[in-house]
Amino acid sequence: MFKEIRNKYIRYISIFLYCIIIFFCALQLNFLWLFGYSPSYKDIKAPTQSVGSELYTSDGKLIGRYYKENRTPVSFKEISPSVIEALIATEDVRFYSHMGIDFRSLLSSGLSTATGDKRGASTITQQLAKNLYRTRYNKSQGVIKHIPVVRTIVSKLKEWMTAVKLESNYSKDDIITMYLNTVSFGNNAFGIKTAARVYFDKGPNDLQVPESALLVGMLKGTSVYNPIKNHEKALERRNVVLAQMNKYNYITKDQLNTYKNTPIQLKVGSVDDGSDGDSYLRAAVDKYLEKWADDNDYDLYEDGLKIYTTIDSKLQKYAEEAVADQMKIIQKRFYSVWGNEDPWQDSEKKKVDYPDRAMRKLPVYAMLEKKYSNTPDSIKAYFNKKKKMKIFTWKGDRDTLFSTMDSIRYYGKIMNAGMMTMDPFSGKIKVWVGGIDHKFFKYDHVNQSKRQAGSTFKPFAYLAALEAGMSPCDKFTDKPVKIAYQEKGKTEYWEPKNADWNYSYREMSLRWAMGKSVNTITAQVTEAVGADNVVKWAKECGIESPLQAVPSVSLGPNDVSVYEMVRAYSTFLNEGVRTDPILVEKITDQDDNVIEDFKAKTKRVLSEEIAWLMLYMLRGGMEEPGGTSQALWEWDLWKKGNQIGGKTGTSSDYVDAWYMGVTKDLVTGVWVGCDERTAHFNNGATGEGSRTALPIFAKFMEKVYHDPSTGYTYGPFPKAKVKITRQIDCPSPRVRVDTSSTDSLAVDSTSTDVPIADDQQPVLKEEEIVKTEEKKTPEPIKQPAAEVPLTRKEKRELRKKEREEEKERERIKKEQEKNKPLGK
Repeated sequence: MFKEIRNKYIRYISIFLYCIIIFFCALQLNFLWLFGYSPSYKDIKAPTQSVGSELYTSDGKLIGRYYKENRTPVSFKEISPSVIEALIATEDVRFYSHMGIDFRSLLSSGLSTATGDKRGASTITQQLAKNLYRTRYNKSQGVIKHIPVVRTIVSKLKEWMTAVKLESNYSKDDIITMYLNTVSFGNNAFGIKTAARVYFDKGPNDLQVPESALLVGMLKGTSVYNPIKNHEKALERRNVVLAQMNKYNYITKDQLNTYKNTPIQLKVGSVDDGSDGDSYLRAAVDKYLEKWADDNDYDLYEDGLKIYTTIDSKLQKYAEEAVADQMKIIQKRFYSVWGNEDPWQDSEKKKVDYPDRAMRKLPVYAMLEKKYSNTPDSIKAYFNKKKKMKIFTWKGDRDTLFSTMDSIRYYGKIMNAGMMTMDPFSGKIKVWVGGIDHKFFKYDHVNQSKRQAGSTFKPFAYLAALEAGMSPCDKFTDKPVKIAYQEKGKTEYWEPKNADWNYSYREMSLRWAMGKSVNTITAQVTEAVGADNVVKWAKECGIESPLQAVPSVSLGPNDVSVYEMVRAYSTFLNEGVRTDPILVEKITDQDDNVIEDFKAKTKRVLSEEIAWLMLYMLRGGMEEPGGTSQALWEWDLWKKGNQIGGKTGTSSDYVDAWYMGVTKDLVTGVWVGCDERTAHFNNGATGEGSRTALPIFAKFMEKVYHDPSTGYTYGPFPKAKVKITRQIDCPSPRVRVDTSSTDSLAVDSTSTDVPIADDQQPVLKEEEIVKTEEKKTPEPIKQPAAEVPLTRKEKRELRKKEREEEKERERIKKEQEKNKPLGK
């Protein structure tokens, strides 16, 4: 076709231009995979930035972010003019006059390079193309990346092409805004908004001229000119930028002299509260949305989502305060109990060498064992070598000299906690406290950790009894029981003991027995309804962990999570409808367009009558004589007829302490214990649920009730909406002296240790019981007379008696252990 052009010069020029066009087409299309990726028209029209997602509470408070590059985009109007002027004066003085490529600057740069003065000629638009579309990344390059000079030329040409495309699709203001939102300012600060907050703790529209010059100056080298790390270099570079601004008439000579003599005044900040650190909640939401993100092709760390959790910021704050306040007390108590003695011991009270076991589990131990196979002392020397370390304390993080073994021993004695509060009607999780400090303890004690539920599992036995046709007034006797079970084809026997190691031989209603947490009656109920049915109804209510249907199942030997227990107890308050908890309410894009609304899944598993009866049973912990929740009297929780249902729980050897609290609006679960199970309290006075976990619930609810803005108020549980057909009006006799203040499993296992001889059984005396006056006209839903609260004087006397009897029980228990038969 070129032969028709007779003029050879025109013909050669035409061939040259044709080859250039073909070359650029091949470049754009990545012909034969030679050139790598080039942005398409669609990419140019919809540029993507790696924008972190923001995490909010339900009331709109920013509490965290997910990001690979810590960036929050802003509009042109939100950027101080001095930033724009400093950028143009320093990086691209003809920005508003060129078409993306500054040929004049290219020529000047080429001449300078030829004379030995290397300097760049990239325009702001070219730099945007490089940053936005990663044109120089390996994945953007094709086969020619292996040819050094050629790959550089091709990368530059792709930047030119992309720059021209950007210029043809966006205004100059849009381009400079995208650039300032994209570029890195060091210290993991991407974009001008993040940089302004990180270095000066202000918005980008509030930046003064020296501050703008400092940030723009950093673009030449974010490490070299970092004002935090290299103050002098940063000051020198800032003044160069100020000189450029004066040269191009953005500031006067007098202003230049003033600004150059202004010292750098940093005010290191963060993007927003909670945005620069990790947390249990942030990690939990990440896990919660993992499947949703995969199914919907979203990346929390790059797609700039706004995630609105169900968390109530006020309730979360009060919960964290309650946990911190109580855990300081518990930790001090734990140290006081053990003193200089190691706390690690098994169920037989034999010492366990936990530090050695923990050391051997470390990945580095196997490597050292191979390296020093003939010199084991070298391994010990490695783990006992002191080094600088920051450790957790309740008085704040502390720098110290610790060896690895010191660290293992120290953290092996730290008590931890998990707490979750849920609105059972909507399924919204209002509080999530995964532990005492996420920086030092990453393991989440709400959902990751599973521990023995202890007596908090007992309600499922009584639920199975109600489902079997029993009523809260059905009675069993607190007496020794011997339950047969099969193990490996052999008949074994389980003989549960009460927490105080005594039997009252008193006939008790189911409500009284559950409120008082009587192990022997719970065991009888379990035997009557079948362990399989206890497991069945626990599963129906929301327990998903594996449960062994053993005779002791109702006493909580199985490991479960706080999350599961809260979901299960919520079924009772939600009229028998099991509601799966939700942690995220909705997700929007940067423009607040809703991407996803989350609704809780529900399923009716109990009748309304059974659910109401379970609430009535749970109230027994406060209302029945000797109820294990009565320590709640110490807090300001009893106004306007307020009612609280709850259950304490303590696993064997006081390893795990629980409290499950239910009000008319919320269900809360609290667990307290040490991550290392062999570290635990040694008696009920210091380690049972009513003295460790219950106060956290009490302090939390007191704070919630005292703040009217939370919307949660005192008040009774809802009245039954259906006819209650079971008998509930059976007032329990009021015992003058409560003999069951503890709520531990004691020996809640399938062992038959510590039998009590017949001559040790207490005999119930008539004068120990003061019967309440029977009601003449019982009403189906009326509270029994035993619900009348004691006076403050009576409460103090009762607590004094409880402490005295606790000491006596401990003395008796120690004597019984001394007389324990050998071989059992």
